[in-house]
Amino acid sequence: MIFDFGMIVAGLALLVVAGDFLVKGAVNLSLKLGVPALIVGLTVVAFGTSAPELLVSIDAILDGVPALAMGNVVGSNIANILLVLGIPALIAAVPVSRDLMSDFLMMMAASVLFVVLAFLGPFGWMHGLALLAGLAVMLWSSYARATAHRRSAEPDLEGAEEGISGLRIALYLVGGIIGLPVGANLLVQGATDVATALGVSEAVIGLTLVAVGTSLPELATTVAAAFRREAGVAMGNVIGSNIFNLLAIIGISSFVGNIPVPETMLRLDLWVMLASSALLGIFVFTGRSIGRIAGVLLIAAYVAYVVQMF
Repeated sequence: MIFDFGMIVAGLALLVVAGDFLVKGAVNLSLKLGVPALIVGLTVVAFGTSAPELLVSIDAILDGVPALAMGNVVGSNIANILLVLGIPALIAAVPVSRDLMSDFLMMMAASVLFVVLAFLGPFGWMHGLALLAGLAVMLWSSYARATAHRRSAEPDLEGAEEGISGLRIALYLVGGIIGLPVGANLLVQGATDVATALGVSEAVIGLTLVAVGTSLPELATTVAAAFRREAGVAMGNVIGSNIFNLLAIIGISSFVGNIPVPETMLRLDLWVMLASSALLGIFVFTGRSIGRIAGVLLIAAYVAYVVQMF
């Protein structure tokens, strides 16, 4: 058991470091190639921080525990909203711009599509095609809006380094690409062994331990931004990451193997995910910042959700 927990800790550490490397490499490469910063933020950064979820989900399917993959994605989306936005709000208010309304609506559309397909599950390649088609629509919409409203002054992005060399970008990318699968394998193996030893289902482990672990790149980024009083980057990253988790992670993973949807997830977890996502609408449509009180309530909601599972 101690060895299994050691594997989990090592896997989480590798995922955090490798995920950070991949994001830095991707962001700096994209900026060096002249890709608009808005496109980078909504796509490359979001996909980069979602890379741990993708590797964990694929590895779980190959290891014969597909319920872990589903729990990982659904749990990660819940954690992204309630924890990744809640914790930074304790440090500094997270500004919310009404400019994110289109992205929020896309996230809600992706969430509804995912829930509908879950009730038509298990997720197979046909479900995957539908999810990837939704992803293509989202990417095209983001690109069209970015090119139509491109500004001369590009906003700063997390991980961007002025004057970075091509060699350093390559090292970031290679480090991320190598570290992610290794970390994912350690995490899945350790979590599966712990679940078996404790008699806890893989779905529950995926919804909690693995989901929080693979959300650490987003959490680390938003907490660091909050300390620098730049917490406004949090909302865009969370929305983009949640869209990618639903459409890209499960969409791609479903081509590796069928992904069953546990009955308990249909009864509760999917609805918690949908309600958490809809909760952001209060802030997006009013333009109100997520303050400390709201942050405490978000964290309390996540704690209550985890407690009821056990």
